[in-house]
Amino acid sequence: MDLLPQTYLGPTGLVVSRLCLGTMTFGDAADLDGSRAIVERFREAGGTFFDTADVYTDGRSEQLLGKILGDDRDDVVIATKAYGAKGDGPNDRSASRRHLLQAVEASLDRLGTDYIDLYQLHRFDDTTPLEETLSTLEDLVRSGKVLHVGISNFTGWQLERAVRMQEMAGYDRFVSLQPQYSLVERKIELETLPASRANSLSVLAWSPLAAGFLAGKYERGQSGEGKGRFAQWLDGMSEQGWQTLDVVREVAGAHDAEPATVAIAWLLARPDVIPIIGATRAEQLEPSLAAAALELTDQDLQRLDQVSAVEQGYPYDFAPQSGRPERRLA
Repeated sequence: MDLLPQTYLGPTGLVVSRLCLGTMTFGDAADLDGSRAIVERFREAGGTFFDTADVYTDGRSEQLLGKILGDDRDDVVIATKAYGAKGDGPNDRSASRRHLLQAVEASLDRLGTDYIDLYQLHRFDDTTPLEETLSTLEDLVRSGKVLHVGISNFTGWQLERAVRMQEMAGYDRFVSLQPQYSLVERKIELETLPASRANSLSVLAWSPLAAGFLAGKYERGQSGEGKGRFAQWLDGMSEQGWQTLDVVREVAGAHDAEPATVAIAWLLARPDVIPIIGATRAEQLEPSLAAAALELTDQDLQRLDQVSAVEQGYPYDFAPQSGRPERRLA
């Protein structure tokens, strides 16, 4: 297999692999040896980009990732996130100055590094003034503890407001957005994705296989009982979702590929999207890694786009009907 292609992270000069390895399973479904095998396989394939968070497995994900990378830390790009609860106190969560300053120090310690390549807000904080959050992130960048900042799970208006405030204050802007995005979860295309693209952010797509649904392991009528984190997906999957999976399987058959490979390749066909792949065992990475070498045809992409299209509704289906002539630039 050829090595994974590389790309730039948002509008920066930082080079990352087109696939990012998510480490949520480290310290839970994957122990130290299993996590090491996953990291080694990813790096063997040319992967250089790793994503974690301070709340993943109560910090063990960061600890294991740092331990496994060891002296190779400077050869890779590490992204982590902050916001979630790290204790029972009222100040043990949020995007406040106090919590972020404590959180970044704890993440640096667990990762065994003195800098974080990409520090992301895990969600929008509607209880802390945005000015406080943004000025704190700027201070972290100026200190050298953080090289770039990003966001996760923001809406379009939250993203736009934050970036405009950063611009007006002369701060380093967000360079990435980490949203849930897959063939069965495309609602970010209505507002959040256009806002992200207008600001040249990289899109780090989490759950690109919809917790395994798009890997083709399940059939209609199956219950989510006993399937843990996947239960909500399986029991709540729409008929459109099942029809999308049917097309994914058909396209996969035409290319002699796995359904998971097709689902990841669909995301890779969007140049600003970097899918976050994950595994509990190293061999589970193979279908996702293979996506980098799969070239879907225009017809494949059209079929996948059409079957999975999100219903727009008002005002998205109203705006194009203005009847005015198209404005052309000289």
